Amino acid sequence: MSAPLFTYTLRLGDSCLIMAQRLGEWTGHAPVLEEDIALGNLGLDLLGQTRSLLTYAGQIEGEGRTEDDLAFLRDAHDFRNITLVEQPNGDFGQTIARHLLFAGWYELVLADLTNSKDQTLAAVAEKGVKEMAYHWRHSAEWTIRLGDGTEESHRRMQAGLDALWGYTPELFRMDAVDEAMLAAGVGADLAAVQPRWDARIDSVLAQATLTRPTGVIQSNGKQGVHSEYLGHILAEMQFLQRAYPGMEW
Repeated sequence: MSAPLFTYTLRLGDSCLIMAQRLGEWTGHAPVLEEDIALGNLGLDLLGQTRSLLTYAGQIEGEGRTEDDLAFLRDAHDFRNITLVEQPNGDFGQTIARHLLFAGWYELVLADLTNSKDQTLAAVAEKGVKEMAYHWRHSAEWTIRLGDGTEESHRRMQAGLDALWGYTPELFRMDAVDEAMLAAGVGADLAAVQPRWDARIDSVLAQATLTRPTGVIQSNGKQGVHSEYLGHILAEMQFLQRAYPGMEW
């Protein structure tokens, strides 16, 4: 079971890492000071989960790779994050839309993982689900505020949802790794997560006077097939470690 467990843990860790990196890009650029701090804190929450998950992934693999090795010394095709999280920030509305879709899903996944037979994943999930409850509340409140605000804020919020919605089917698509982890009592049932996600997203969109988008974009980030944007993220994120391998500060 070590190979599927390694991949499963890597997927969770990579998705948190790339989302954290995207949120960190807002530092010094958010529309108001409070959000500058809030978005940074959301990123730090996810970075903390990344560290736990990638450390555990390295232990499962058994080849001596650390969390830093996995974060900074892999190429794009070796990453297993969902494609949604690597999409550009765009404007504030698009960033909120992306986090609404992600947090609404990831909180539910972590809630299920608190019952995992894998004690390490269950422990990470137990802590993380409390953080993600705030992430969901933050993004839902902003979605409603922007969607049911001015004509311009409504337009931007809807545009953000329209641009990102097509990546959401990947969140619920089960493959051989997901099936193996579910059968072992370790992973979450993504198919069972979807109706709960649908209900909470639809409720927020109704309050925000926004229209639920349609359409599907073929995305296979979990299998290592990424959009063009991941390479740009890694070029910035990994620069120091690539330029000065093994450097200690």
